[in-house]
Amino acid sequence: MHCFFNDEVFIPTHRCFSRMQVALLLATHAALPPELYWKSMFPTTPIPKSLAHLLPPHGCGTTIHGGTEYRLEDRSCFDYCYKNNGKKLDDNANTALFFLEEDLKAGHKMNLLFKQASNQAFFLPREIVKSIPFSSNKVAEILNEFAVKPGSINAEVMKNTIELCEDSGIKREEKYCATSLESLVDFITSKLGRHVEALSTEVVMETKKHEYTIMHGVKKVGVEKKVVVCHKLSYVHAVFYCHKIENTVAYTVSLKGADGSKVKAISVCHRDTSQWNPKHLAFQMLKVKPGSVPICHFLFQDTIAWVQTQIR
Repeated sequence: MHCFFNDEVFIPTHRCFSRMQVALLLATHAALPPELYWKSMFPTTPIPKSLAHLLPPHGCGTTIHGGTEYRLEDRSCFDYCYKNNGKKLDDNANTALFFLEEDLKAGHKMNLLFKQASNQAFFLPREIVKSIPFSSNKVAEILNEFAVKPGSINAEVMKNTIELCEDSGIKREEKYCATSLESLVDFITSKLGRHVEALSTEVVMETKKHEYTIMHGVKKVGVEKKVVVCHKLSYVHAVFYCHKIENTVAYTVSLKGADGSKVKAISVCHRDTSQWNPKHLAFQMLKVKPGSVPICHFLFQDTIAWVQTQIR
C-alpha cells in the first residue's frame, strides 16, 4: 500500500497516518526535507552511508505494519549499555567484542564478526514523529498506531527500546534518543557544534566470524575526547541512541580478514570505565576492573561516531 496525499507530498513510512497527522505534515511542508536540513547544519559534512540509506525514498514506498510483515531484531546493547548489562562471557566466546587500547597496533590479530543489522526502518518526518507518543506510559497507544499486536515479539522489542531510552544512563553520560534525522542533527550540534565528521564502519562484504589483522595506519580522529556515538535501535521507524561520554576517543582502523576481505573500521576507546556496571561483559572478557585500563570496541555498521574537527 502506498501513502500519497497530493501530487507534491508523499510519505513513505511504515503505515498510513490519520487525517490530523497528514494535515500537520502538509501544514509544515515548507520546512526543509531531512537531507536539506542536514546540509544547512553540516554544509561540509557528507551524510554517511549508514544514515543515507535510512532516508525515505522519493516517489515510492511501502506501508509496513509492525505486527505482520517483518520481525524486529532483538539486539543486545552490550557495547553501549554501561549501566545495565547482563550478557555472559560464554555468549560471545572467541569473539573480540572488547579489547585494550594498547592492542590498536599494526599486526595485532583478533576474531571479529561484522554483521549488518536486519532492521532497515526508515526515518519518519520530524513533524509526524512529534505527533506519535514515545513513552513507556503509552505503549498500548503506540502499538495501536503501528498495528503491532500486544504480546508479540515486535511489541516486546519496541517496549524494551523505549525503556532503554528512558533509562538515566551512567554518571557523566549525556544521552538522548533521536527519533528523527533532524533531532539527531540537533543533538550533535548541541554537543559538538557544526564542525564535525560522521564516521561509520564500512565492510566490503558480510563475512563469517574469522581472524582479522590490524594493518598499518591506525589513526586517532577528531579533537581529543570530543566524541558522540549514535547506535541504531530496534523499532518500527529509525531511532538512534546517542550519547557523549567523558574521556572517549575514536580511531580509524584498517583490517584485513583471513579470506582477504577488508574493513575500514571505527573503534571507540573509553578511557574512564569507573562508572560502568562491574558485571559488564567487557570486564569479564578482559579480566580487568572498572576504571583500571582504557577499553575499546569496534562499531557496528549502523552506528555512527561523531567527532569534533578543528576549525580551519
